[in-house]
Amino acid sequence: MNIALIAHDAKKELMVQFCIAYCGILSRHNICATGTTGKMVAEATGLKITRFLSGEQGGDQQIMARIGYNEIDLLMFFRDPLNPKPHEAKEMDLLRLCDMHNIPVATNIATGEVLIHGLERGDLDWRNIVNPGSL
Repeated sequence: MNIALIAHDAKKELMVQFCIAYCGILSRHNICATGTTGKMVAEATGLKITRFLSGEQGGDQQIMARIGYNEIDLLMFFRDPLNPKPHEAKEMDLLRLCDMHNIPVATNIATGEVLIHGLERGDLDWRNIVNPGSL
């Protein structure tokens, strides 16, 4: 699976700790991330990560484009709900795009753990099981 990682500044260290904890599972998949998040995770885990621009420079949009082309299967987007962001409208566009393309999204560590355990069990390979148009 192709997994994208994005984390707000206040959640970057949490993303790093999450990826350290689940490095064994993540290593079996293709990982991409926005610039700083990708750099921090790669340095801490040794995972091979395709890095895009930082979020402020358009990295979120690069990931959105890949979602639009069905090149992302899962998004881990650890958000900081306490500090409003000037680009929050773009984040809503990202989440809307995931909804349109049926991409599972984790916006916090609890959901991230549910998705990563489902990934490990093979529960998230729904594209091979069901035709979304038939639901």
